[in-house]
Amino acid sequence: MDLFAKAEQANRQKAEPLAARMRPRTLDEMIGQSHLLAPGKLLRRLVVSKRIQSLLFYGPPGTGKTTLARLIAAETKSAFRQLNAVTSGIKELRESLEWAQTELSVTGARPILFIDEIHRFNRSQQDALLPDVEAGTISLVGATTSNPFFSVNGALLSRSQIFELHPLTEEDIAELLNRALRDPERGFGKLNIDVESDAIAFCAKMAEGDARRALNAIEVAILSSNQFPVKLSVPLMQESMQKKILQFDPSGDQHYDMASALIKSIRGSDVDASLYWLARAIESGEEIRFLTRRLVILASEDIGNADPQALVLAVAAMQACEFVGLPECQLTLSQAVIYLALAPKSNSATTAIGSAREEVRSGKLIAVPNHLRDGHYPGSKQLGHGAGYAYAHDHEEGVAAQDYLGVDRQFYKPVERGHEVELARRYEELQRKLKPQKP
Repeated sequence: MDLFAKAEQANRQKAEPLAARMRPRTLDEMIGQSHLLAPGKLLRRLVVSKRIQSLLFYGPPGTGKTTLARLIAAETKSAFRQLNAVTSGIKELRESLEWAQTELSVTGARPILFIDEIHRFNRSQQDALLPDVEAGTISLVGATTSNPFFSVNGALLSRSQIFELHPLTEEDIAELLNRALRDPERGFGKLNIDVESDAIAFCAKMAEGDARRALNAIEVAILSSNQFPVKLSVPLMQESMQKKILQFDPSGDQHYDMASALIKSIRGSDVDASLYWLARAIESGEEIRFLTRRLVILASEDIGNADPQALVLAVAAMQACEFVGLPECQLTLSQAVIYLALAPKSNSATTAIGSAREEVRSGKLIAVPNHLRDGHYPGSKQLGHGAGYAYAHDHEEGVAAQDYLGVDRQFYKPVERGHEVELARRYEELQRKLKPQKP
């Protein structure tokens, strides 16, 4: 490397943000993800043995997906090329696959093709990778913030090892920040910085597992300070940390995870957890219609006749939200969620229709009893249809003792909660009247 090239490289490194400069250079420098990289763990074994096939890294931003891909290439001494699925099309993809074929032919070593945000590739682009993955032309490493089981096609999934990266712990981020403050070459080790211990702890907590966000914040704090020596304090960090933008994809796993957390919290009668997940959904930009539909479904599925007013309230909330819109409809949603969470729970309506439909699907269909068949058309009497039918209103309390099914079945099994206690009593009373021959 000549003098000019060295100067150019130094200038590029100087312009890099702290998060880029502090990327680990070896696997041993990697902070966090010990469940993947600790000695004896599968990913570590694959790297050490240089047996990299196709990998998918799945996790939130700032957990080291890109860094890990680069480290794997360095550790295995593999040629490396990176694409971003947001900015690359089929042309760039084909050029990269041709590059990989040339690398393999010339060196005999399989190169690594790293595709960031691989879930942004459409189905045809993902399918274009299959022949080279199957032939072993490339070691594909894909990174995604979306659950690959939702966003990557099944053919690629079946040919890849999937590794989930976890958000870094506060201890991990604090260690990374202290390393950046001490490092004289890549970090701020040459500067005179008075660090308050609480400032590091604050930054580590507010980063919420995102190493990049923490490093960016501490870099902004130090470079923007007009004090000398720099005093890294909690107030300075509060100014330097921007509000985190909630990651949300209406077709991704976070959408389903938050909806699941909301419904399960309401079903579990934890009103505070329910309100938190509702707030997360609203702040993330979840579609209000989706939320109200889920609440209407829950009102029947998980509350049912334990509190018949739950469905009335949920439907009213859906209509009100449609009419009012945000931001005011958050009040309606809050009211509905609180009521539904505190309501007595019963899934008897859910299990009842499930049992009845299972009976129908079994193929052993029950014939309509003659006395229940339509007896109003000419010739029905000749067939005996409707004969012997007891008109309910002609009997005491409007209940006639007759068989309405033809076989002995019980699909509805009321629970002893809420209003369904009264329905259970009513059910038993009616069964005795409808089938007096039974004890």
